[in-house]
This record gives sequence, C-alpha cells and structure tokens, in this order.
Amino acid sequence: MELVAHPTRLLFFTGKGGVGKTSLACATAVTLADRGRKVLLVSTDPASNLGQVFGVSIGEKVPTPIDGVPGLDALNINPETAAQTYRDRVIGPVRGILPPDALKGMEEQLSGACTTEIAAFDEFTGLLTDGLATGRYDHVIFDTAPTGHTLRLLQLPTAWSNFLESNQSGASCLGPLSGLDKQRQQYARAVAELANGATTTMVLVARPQRAALAEADRTSSELAALGITNQRLVINGMLPDSKAKDPLAAALRAREAQALEGIAEALRLLPQERVSLQPRNMVGVAALRALVAPPGELLATPPADEPGELPSLPPLATLADQIEQEGHGLVMVLGKGGVGKTTVAAAIAVELASRGHDVHLTTTDPAAHLSMTLEAALPASLASHLIVDRIDPEAERNRYREHVLATKGAELDEHARALLEEDLRSPCTEEIAVFQALSRVMQESRRKFVIVDTAPTGHTLLLIDATGAYHRDVVRHTSPNVRVVTPMMRLQDPTQTKMVIVTLPETTPVLEAEALEADLRRAGIEPWAWVVNSSLAAASPRDPLLVARARQELPHIERVVRSVPRAAIIPWVAREPVGSERLIELVRGGANNVAASARR
Repeated sequence: MELVAHPTRLLFFTGKGGVGKTSLACATAVTLADRGRKVLLVSTDPASNLGQVFGVSIGEKVPTPIDGVPGLDALNINPETAAQTYRDRVIGPVRGILPPDALKGMEEQLSGACTTEIAAFDEFTGLLTDGLATGRYDHVIFDTAPTGHTLRLLQLPTAWSNFLESNQSGASCLGPLSGLDKQRQQYARAVAELANGATTTMVLVARPQRAALAEADRTSSELAALGITNQRLVINGMLPDSKAKDPLAAALRAREAQALEGIAEALRLLPQERVSLQPRNMVGVAALRALVAPPGELLATPPADEPGELPSLPPLATLADQIEQEGHGLVMVLGKGGVGKTTVAAAIAVELASRGHDVHLTTTDPAAHLSMTLEAALPASLASHLIVDRIDPEAERNRYREHVLATKGAELDEHARALLEEDLRSPCTEEIAVFQALSRVMQESRRKFVIVDTAPTGHTLLLIDATGAYHRDVVRHTSPNVRVVTPMMRLQDPTQTKMVIVTLPETTPVLEAEALEADLRRAGIEPWAWVVNSSLAAASPRDPLLVARARQELPHIERVVRSVPRAAIIPWVAREPVGSERLIELVRGGANNVAASARR
C-alpha cells in the first residue's frame, strides 16, 4: 500500500461503520512498527474493539504495548470514562456546599450526550496537541468512530468556539463556560493540525458497495467544508478473481464493479488504493500483517472443501410473524454501524406493510440511508400502508428552537430573550430536539407499527441515555399518586417495544452486539431478538475464499443460537437488497431460495 510506503505523522481512519477502519488502522500501525517506527494507535470510537483485535486489554490513560510488535503502543479514549472525569471536575468543587437536590440536578444535566462528546473531544484534542504525550512517537494513528460521530467530533471545535464567542451569560448545558474557554486555543490548534497536509492524512475507508461509497463521498465533502482536504480513499474488501466457478462469487464481483462504476467524481479524484477481501477475520497480528502485505506475501487461504454444517436458525419472516401478532408496537433495530440495520429495518417494515398493516418507518441515523435502501417509489399496495421519513437533527433543532422562543420566550424582556437564544445555540439543543422527535414517533406505536432504524451503536446508547435522564427527571418531579408513562418505560416494556440487535457472523460484530445487549440490560431493557445478517455460510458458496470465510462464521452463529432467546439469519445475497421487492425476498426467501437466485 502506498499509504504505508509514504505515511504522514498523523493518520486518521474514518468511514461508514463496518467498512474495516479498525482493521486497516491496526494493520497500518503494525506495518509501520515492523519497519522500526515508534507508533501510537488511538481509538476514539465509543464502541472501540482494539482490545479484541490484539487480544489484550487496552489502557485508557497509559498506552499499552502490543505483544509481538515492538514499537507499537495502543490507547483507548473511552467517552464514558472521559465524561465521568469531566462531571467530577465540574461538580467536585461544589460538593458539600450545594444541597443534595441541587447536586443531583447538576448530575442529571451533565448526563447527556453533549457532555459525553465534549469530554471525549477534550481527551482527543489533548493528545493531538500535547507534544509531551505523543512527541516520542514517529506516527500517531487514530481509529475514529463511525462517520456521523466522527464528523460531529471534528465539528465541535468550531461549534463550541462560536458558542463561546457569543455566549456572555457565563453558563451552558455543560456547566461553567470558564473551563471550556480555557480549551479554546487547544481546539484551534487541533483543527489546524487536522487540516495540515504535511503532517496529517484523512483516510476514507469504504467497501465496494453503493451505500459505503456514498457515505465516503458525504464524508469527503463535509471534511472539505471544514478545510480538511488532505484525504485518501481506501476501498476495502474487494473480492479477488478465482478460477472456481461460483455463481454467487461472480454475482458479487459484478455488484462490486457496478458500485465502483458509479463512484462520485470527487472520490474518483482522490488518491486511491484497493485492499482484497481476506480469507479470515482480522484478529491477531498475523492476520493484520497479511492485510496490507504485497500479494505474494498473503497468508494462504485455509483449506475448506465445504463450509460445514450451519446451525439451525429461521429466516427473518419468522420474526416478522411474531412482531405481527401484537397488531401494533415499536420495533427498534440496533447494532454496530455497517451490520445492515437499515436493510433489516426496511425489510421488516415493508413485509408488515405488504400484509396490510399501517407502518411508520423512520431513522435516527445521521447518515440516513433509508431512501437508498428503498430506492424507488413504493408500489401503490405498499404506499397506502407505509410512511417513510427520517428524524432530521437540523430540522428538529430548528423546530425545537422556534417552539421554545414562541412559548418560554414570548413574555421575556429583551435581555432575557437574548440569553435564551444564546442557550438555544448550544450544540446540546440538537440532542434534546432529536429525543423529543423520537418520543413523538413512539406515541404512534400504540395504534400502528413503528420501525426505527437507529444510529450506530454509540449514538444509539447516547440517545437511550437521554431517554433515561428524562425518565428520572419526570419521576423525581411527579407526585407518588400520579401515574406517568415515560418514553423509557415504553422502551422497557417488551409488549410495547421490541429491541432487535443486528450483527454479522464475525468475531468483532458479535462481541459488540453482546456488549450492546449488556448496556441495554443495565438500562432495564431486555433485547427481544437478534438477526445474523449477510451470512456466507447460509448462502452455500463454492469459491474457496468464500468457503473459508463461511467456515469461520459457524462458531459465531452457534454462539448466537446458544445465548439468545430468539434469532433469525439472512444469507449473503447476490443482488443488493434495495427496493421493496428484494427486501420482501430477503424476509421470505430463506437461505435456499437466495442461494438459488445467485445461480440464476
């Protein structure tokens, strides 16, 4: 790879969730360390899996040396840990001074998503601008969060700088502004460093798929708008040619070629590299070294004449049947970015609508790929039952701002109204507005089906955290004799809400799905079902590389079968599942029918 032949000192890997950012970041770090460089690998992803890749617990404050790779250290920036440190710093000085109720109110105020993001960004910019922390390293490589989260992280210095410039009231939803004001110069230095092409490269990672390439194009444009034009494109997971006559492999190569033909002009002009699909999961140093090695040095494909016996799991139609029995309700589809949440959510919605039920399909995902998944106008038989929209953060923020000014601000004097407008310019306003929009949608589920395609896991948990904070605030201020039903109560009630976790049959997605399940349970929410998506083992491949990958799926699928109350499996399909017809086929077809379609 040219990227490792002539690297800048700072490398940022970003892109749609699930495209292989972590694998490529880790492989690049290992390769540079093998060449005698001193390398620090940093994860800023809320769902970091560096420890899973290297098989070691990664430190959050002190870098962890990686066994078997002299010169390579790794570090996790854990947003939750950073947020707690931030809360302690803000609340600590007033403990013992303010009454308990006031302290509890401050803690609730500082429990939201905005606090988490600004705290994580403090850690991030500290590393980026602190020569004492990173000066001994030749290269610092950042494995960033999924695209929407990363862009928000990168935009924070500008957003908060503007807010600090205009806010004269001395307080914000993050507490005293004096602490933030001290960081202003550090934020400015961080943004300048990101835009410096002599020292920094933004590596946009994509798969040879329409959605991933479209996301890379959006990322590229938004980075350019921030003044960050020092970009490079890596297309990961290209299926190499093979002499084996496998209709499924041929169809997948054709689909990749079609996606690459439609690549946006702005992406086409970037320096570009392509990385082949590997015959094994990217776990362990040997696999990482093979990922960026020259073709002659690749690890051999593990021998596998047959993919092995697939553990028994029903098709997605079985879950749709059980969802249908209630006649209405909320279905939230969650999971790591890139596992196919949007496809699964759209497939369930289209299937229920095809059965004559009224369905509202929406998304809280900033990337919002629903329109691309549904592709064309719905046929009349579906359009009469299916509403499709998205919870647009910007639109919701503007609506919330106008509502607050028209109500709370209506009778304020000029000075007080100016202070309210300043507070509404805070980035926290968007989180509140999106939460309120989700609450409105949840109300509809009492009379129809509401299917929510959620954002990547980090955002989803932040959204649920916001719901929990609201729930606690309502309960605290409600008389014991008054019965209230908060959004969190609806999320916790399995008769009203079904949480569906989507995963891929691979090591990291399954482990992250298990971590998500544990986080939901800590919030009092019991996951209802799992969906194992894009299974090669369920598609009966013949190509040796695909067969090898299919065999490696089996223990992960078996793990799901053993540990969850209900689950379904979706085969890796030859044709991209876009449009209502193919989505229904995805639900009803089962492994045999889909595999047969690949051979047609």
